[in-house]
Amino acid sequence: MVARNVRLLREQRGLSLAELARQAGLAKQTLSNLEQGAGNPTVDTLFSIATALGVPVTRLVAEREQVMTVQRGDEVVWQRHAGYESRSLDHIYGSGVIENYLVRIGRDLEGAGKPSESHPVGTLEHLYVISGRVRVGPADAPVELSAGDFVRYPGDRPHVYESLDGESLVHIVVSVPRVQPGTGTTTVVRTHGGGRR
Repeated sequence: MVARNVRLLREQRGLSLAELARQAGLAKQTLSNLEQGAGNPTVDTLFSIATALGVPVTRLVAEREQVMTVQRGDEVVWQRHAGYESRSLDHIYGSGVIENYLVRIGRDLEGAGKPSESHPVGTLEHLYVISGRVRVGPADAPVELSAGDFVRYPGDRPHVYESLDGESLVHIVVSVPRVQPGTGTTTVVRTHGGGRR
């Protein structure tokens, strides 16, 4: 698990093995052994790597939350309130950048079906289908959804948006965690709209 997490975080930051080892103050062979699952790192080594990657050490030693949550429109329960009814889609705790988009997905649009680039580590996408049928989610495990369905999936790996019949309309909320204080790491957030923060 540690080997997988370190390698993924290093690659997402565009760091070579040698550069991460240099920034962490470790021998390249030590880091190489760790990424191959052959090392037995000390706590100090893990803290050095985490600092160089700009993440808390728990990100190296815990299973990444990659659970995809799907909520089908015909299976939900609406809660009654005074004058209105509500349907809870999802709850995520933490802070960072929250982006909201209405997205039209069409078979005839340029690049249709091509995987979208990964967002910063820890990003989640929350997608609600307003109209049409779509295939969305991680490129290696997308799901098919219809109007009224909801899905949450990791946005920090390649993901796809594909309409299955003509044009579809979806609402996407992207939650990007804030940079951990004290790491010196600056994250450039590339939004769906093409902007940068």
